[in-house]
Amino acid sequence: MQRRKSKRYTVQYRRKREGKTNYKKRLKIVMSGKDRLVIRKSSKHIWAQIIKYLPQGDKVLGSAHSRELLKLGWKASCSNVPAAYLTGLLLAQKIKHPEELVVDIGIYTPVKKSRIYACLKGARDGGLKFKAEEEIFPGEDRIRGEHISKFASMKKQESQFSKVSKLIDLTKIQTHFEEIKNKVKALKK
Repeated sequence: MQRRKSKRYTVQYRRKREGKTNYKKRLKIVMSGKDRLVIRKSSKHIWAQIIKYLPQGDKVLGSAHSRELLKLGWKASCSNVPAAYLTGLLLAQKIKHPEELVVDIGIYTPVKKSRIYACLKGARDGGLKFKAEEEIFPGEDRIRGEHISKFASMKKQESQFSKVSKLIDLTKIQTHFEEIKNKVKALKK
């Protein structure tokens, strides 16, 4: 009769079990010794932070959240491509960071021309330095919100736009985007 070997089960870290942290990827980023440009999104907002690794714990050097755009007069959604771009631009305006950063998008699947890359484009246009190919960024028409304007003009009569249209006429989002962009650029560092 052959003896059965017992298998040991190792409990994974909580954040790994919850699907929030990829520790192998994080270790590579931390080992680079550079500060991280962290971008996270939810269904309603997007936020960006510059984080420095310290042995006692990460230190946030600066952050920007799409809710901050509301204080500047932003009247459209805080989760679309133009808002993501403005959030990245706002982060770059708030903090001057002369060193090169490492981009950390977390567990999100990298999708070219998405909101995360719109935020990166805003950060780069604001003066932050990091390695990224130009082809991953959304085009200027999407950043200005022309796709939203076309869709809104097509669906203007439907009820789903009645609530939003009270705040802003989405067919004119490009001019609204430019106004807010100028306000963000006018902020002092």
